[in-house]
Amino acid sequence: MTAVLGIQGHFTADQLYLRLERKNPRASRATVYRTLEHLVGSGLVDKVDLGGQQAFYENFYGREHHDHLICLGCGEIIEFTSRAIEELQDSVCREHQFEARSHSHKILGHCRKCH
Repeated sequence: MTAVLGIQGHFTADQLYLRLERKNPRASRATVYRTLEHLVGSGLVDKVDLGGQQAFYENFYGREHHDHLICLGCGEIIEFTSRAIEELQDSVCREHQFEARSHSHKILGHCRKCH
């Protein structure tokens, strides 16, 4: 857990495994995946699923909510916050008498370098 909370930015499960393996050659991929799922369930880590087998994680402890722009060309991940999106989401929930517990917005496309 300390290794996860010490990572700044976005990472994959394999990147975390390789980082841990350098310190402890007996680390197992299965343990890394199980631990990440527990941390996601507890709200300490956020998982953004890119479909298929791809996902990235980020330490969410003590951080403000944000959403992501994800470049399909180079893989760049841009964090953003938008009051307008949050207000629209709140309005939609009120309209449908729905109580949201969490949400995740990701926009897939191409960054200015990959246009």
